[in-house]
Amino acid sequence: MSRVVIFAPSPFLTVTVENHGAGDELHLHAGGQGVWQGRMLRRMGVEVTMCCALIGEGGTVLGPLLSDEGFTVEAVKVDGNGGGYVHDRRGGERESIVEIDGSPLDRHTLDELYTLTLREAVGADAVILSGPAGDETLPAEVYRRLATDLGAAGCTVIVDLAGERLSAALEGGVDVVKVSDEELLADGRASKADDDSIMAGMRAMAQEGARSVIVSRSPEPILVLQDGTFHEVHMPEFEAADTRGAGDSLTAGVTAAIARGESLVDAVRLGAAAGALNVTRHGLGTGDAEAIEKLRTLAEVRPATQETADAATTMTPGDLAARAEEE
Repeated sequence: MSRVVIFAPSPFLTVTVENHGAGDELHLHAGGQGVWQGRMLRRMGVEVTMCCALIGEGGTVLGPLLSDEGFTVEAVKVDGNGGGYVHDRRGGERESIVEIDGSPLDRHTLDELYTLTLREAVGADAVILSGPAGDETLPAEVYRRLATDLGAAGCTVIVDLAGERLSAALEGGVDVVKVSDEELLADGRASKADDDSIMAGMRAMAQEGARSVIVSRSPEPILVLQDGTFHEVHMPEFEAADTRGAGDSLTAGVTAAIARGESLVDAVRLGAAAGALNVTRHGLGTGDAEAIEKLRTLAEVRPATQETADAATTMTPGDLAARAEEE
């Protein structure tokens, strides 16, 4: 069985209130980007080691919840206020009652978390660096150091990050970056939500330190850059029950395939299928391995059009910005 290590610095506790006709119900689960990625990986038969900090009372509850989902939990337990949310879904839609990021991680906690992540990553088939619950949880610099040291240890490093954390990881060097077009725009890595701008941003990330780049663009095809070549991955659009978690499911599918030794393009096909299935469900990072494999057969890979590829090759982000001003 393949094994993936997830650096999930601050998983959080989720409390959801629902009513399915027999009275109000409380549902408690572990949440956070790394957890949702790991949950989908487990659905696809991948062994997952979760490297995280468990903070305060919430962390005391999270430990058993993570273990019950089949994760191997390697955690630093610390005092403080754990992050989490309370959502009310009794009316059918998700209504946020309260959302808390939790306490930032201090230097000693980060040292311990860093060490156990390196320890568990050596020998794993892939490592995912996922984001924290809040912007103040840990310095972005940690991602640069981890990317650098994991690469030096021979690990395959996959990141699903944005903003300063993405820039830091790129500086350290990573194998695969997964990002959405919305994140590229928010970070100023693309000037517009068109193919030329996005592909130029992807090339820039490759120059910064990413060996391959994946950009999700719902409902548009996924864009993939590998070895200087662009591909589009087309997937049928299904009716969404809940779009949250689709990107994390995409990352999980890509990682599962890479951990099994598949090519990047085939890995994105699996990731596209996992993301497409997840949006038809209400559970984040949930799905069925057999269904995902069958849906993968619907994913079509096409080369980017020559016109678009040429534009992305010859124009820098600065050129695009200048053209936008002229227009």
